[in-house]
Amino acid sequence: MNPAALFAGGLAAGLAAGTASCAAVQGGLLIGLVSGNASGNAAGPSRALPPVAAFLTGRLAAHTALGALLGLAGAAVQVGPGTRAALLVAAGTVVVVLAVRMLRRRHEAGCAPPGEVPARAPGGRPPPDHASVGIGHDCAPRTAPGRTASAACGTASPGTAAPLKSTRGGTRSPTLVRAAGLGAATIFVPCGVTVGMEVVAVSTGSASGGAAVLAGLALGTAPAFAALGLLVRTLASTRLAALAGIAALAAGLFTVGSGLRLGGWLPDFSQAQFGSPAAAAGRALTGTDGVQRLTVWATAEGFRPGIAVAAAGRPVEIAFRTRDNRGCTRTLAIDDRDVVLPVTGERVVRLAARPEGRLRYACGMGMYVGFVRFERVP
Repeated sequence: MNPAALFAGGLAAGLAAGTASCAAVQGGLLIGLVSGNASGNAAGPSRALPPVAAFLTGRLAAHTALGALLGLAGAAVQVGPGTRAALLVAAGTVVVVLAVRMLRRRHEAGCAPPGEVPARAPGGRPPPDHASVGIGHDCAPRTAPGRTASAACGTASPGTAAPLKSTRGGTRSPTLVRAAGLGAATIFVPCGVTVGMEVVAVSTGSASGGAAVLAGLALGTAPAFAALGLLVRTLASTRLAALAGIAALAAGLFTVGSGLRLGGWLPDFSQAQFGSPAAAAGRALTGTDGVQRLTVWATAEGFRPGIAVAAAGRPVEIAFRTRDNRGCTRTLAIDDRDVVLPVTGERVVRLAARPEGRLRYACGMGMYVGFVRFERVP
């Protein structure tokens, strides 16, 4: 296919379906970047533009390079569901650590946001040690003898042009190299739409075609990432700074949870239902060729039926069907492989005979799971 058409397809997928899903899974890295390094005197969105632009540039470069590799080498370059789940957990853990560090720093520093006047003691005098207004309450920062609160909070004294410094002597603003590196790292935590586009890149069989697909996807999702980064950075430079830290913490926990669900490392609370025959809404039918056949609908709300039943010791074919589905369940990880479904249509997954037990599968983001229970035939 023409690289221009492939680029347009990737761009459309990013704008239409990738905005929500990719921002949910990969946005935690951006939130952790801009909120975990927000300074007390940041001037709102203007300070966020360089790191956000570097993040998006690194993301675009990495996706383009990955697309070229997939087009050349095919499935050999792809990351399996198990590895992807581990990477999701690792990325989410990094974001959680950044969020906790930010919340602790805000709590301990108690610096006033830009433009705010420090609280005054009765009589109009400044409070001792030039204490600033904390986030939601008045508190004095912890300062060493002979240092002003403004110095402890990382701001320059009136009339000086000292750059913003941390207590360790380095700048608090993230370096552009680090921002670009985090953007590039998003290829290791792909969302469901990304997995689908990676399969398209493999099918092109060319470096230019694969690069065009993933470059289009990265550009299609860029507006959502830019808006997210600027919004969080703006919050981090106001009295609502704590909300930025909470958002980063929630994003990190969401990413960790997605990885744990995708890898099957969380307890299945629905397992208690397996003992009830009524819990199985679908049962395989055996054809004259001895192959069992199941039908599962992949919907925006999950897989229906969520639990299906088949006989152990016999091969089974699962027909995954969709109808105008552009959500997470269009891609699923089953039997240690990724499967991409059409927006509307059907794809059949054939499984070899399996012993008694259960098979678990999940959508590409780990948000929705389904089960096939294999029973012993009397």
